Amino acid sequence: MDGAPQFDSQNQLRHLLTIEGLDRQTILSILDLAESFVTVGEREIKKVPLLRGKTVVNLFFEDSTRTRTTFEIAAKRLSADVINVNTRFSSANKGETLLDTIHNLEAMHTDLFVVRHSKSGAAHLIARHLPPHVHLINAGDGRHAHPTQALLDMYTIRQYKKSFENLKVAIVGDILHSRVARSQIHALSILGVPEIRVIAPMTLLPTAIEKLGAHPYCDLSTGLEGVDVVIMLRLQRERMQGGFIPSEQEYFNLFGLTEEKLAHAKKDV
Repeated sequence: MDGAPQFDSQNQLRHLLTIEGLDRQTILSILDLAESFVTVGEREIKKVPLLRGKTVVNLFFEDSTRTRTTFEIAAKRLSADVINVNTRFSSANKGETLLDTIHNLEAMHTDLFVVRHSKSGAAHLIARHLPPHVHLINAGDGRHAHPTQALLDMYTIRQYKKSFENLKVAIVGDILHSRVARSQIHALSILGVPEIRVIAPMTLLPTAIEKLGAHPYCDLSTGLEGVDVVIMLRLQRERMQGGFIPSEQEYFNLFGLTEEKLAHAKKDV
């Protein structure tokens, strides 16, 4: 999917839609900036004035209490005015289109949208119809991308491993339905991780996953051999139609992370 709408005419990052199209230095700069804000959450008064006077709209067409709440807390700690739109009771259910909803909210002087949607490409569609002064963060669209989750994961990896250049990273679970996995693979590749493994039953591996730069494994113990980092994904039940696994118990027996299986990874995994 074209990442061009992320950048303005001066090639500055205007939206965060996907990890694709970002370069290594941009990702590292975001991680460095995140590091500088860690202490804000440790203060007695958890506020900085960076977004004072700005309006942030959390527009979630897909349920996610955790993701929406973390965006809300972050915006409020940056002193923004935050509006949470409950799409379950919004005009979208009265026949209003996605862009109608966006334009109506934009008319109320919104500065930044945080959008989560069940359809892949929804964030890109919205971004193409926003005026230059309005920004958008993709909080997950269909199976396509979840860039902020991937950035958080990269931040966590760097906290423990310091450098990405010599790592072997394994992503385990429902790769097929996971937008997080796609974004993680792109981020790890851009940051120079030399070996990215995806471990799942054959039914939960996308076709041609090698084209993304990941090596597929269908056996957990083999896939974990010598890895430095393990990322576990949940089963995306809400996106499954049909029998991708025989049963949850059998799936766990084969792909659940136990101490015995983790022993195949490096000691400091």
